[in-house]
Amino acid sequence: MNSYWILLPAVIVALIAVPLVSVARGAKTGKHARNRIIGNLCMFFGVCLCAVLFPVGALAAEGGVVASIVGTSAQGMGFLAAALVTGLAAIGAGIAVAAAAPAAIGAVSEDPKSFGKAIIFVVLGEGIAIYGLLISILIINKL
Repeated sequence: MNSYWILLPAVIVALIAVPLVSVARGAKTGKHARNRIIGNLCMFFGVCLCAVLFPVGALAAEGGVVASIVGTSAQGMGFLAAALVTGLAAIGAGIAVAAAAPAAIGAVSEDPKSFGKAIIFVVLGEGIAIYGLLISILIINKL
């Protein structure tokens, strides 16, 4: 077994943890937030590149019994797709609720009769997250 297989998990954990350093320092300006997002995206795509270049299925094929537990790289990409669907849908729902909920609170404070209409718009934003979760469940069931 090659020695780089032992170092690969450490490299992946380091790529994931690097963007958290600026969060721990507490940088709060807009430029720092933009740099954090760019760094986080770069590290994410770096981890995806490591997953494509060094698939775990190749390591598991050498192990025999471990191969049935770990699975193939296609399954790994399927799980990654399910995670992306859930994460991006949750981010979209958060953006929708962040815009709709304050407006709904303002409308209800001015006219309490508008509660039913206002809550519908907030629930529509939450529906995005539920749809994303449903799609990720369907993806995982196909694996």
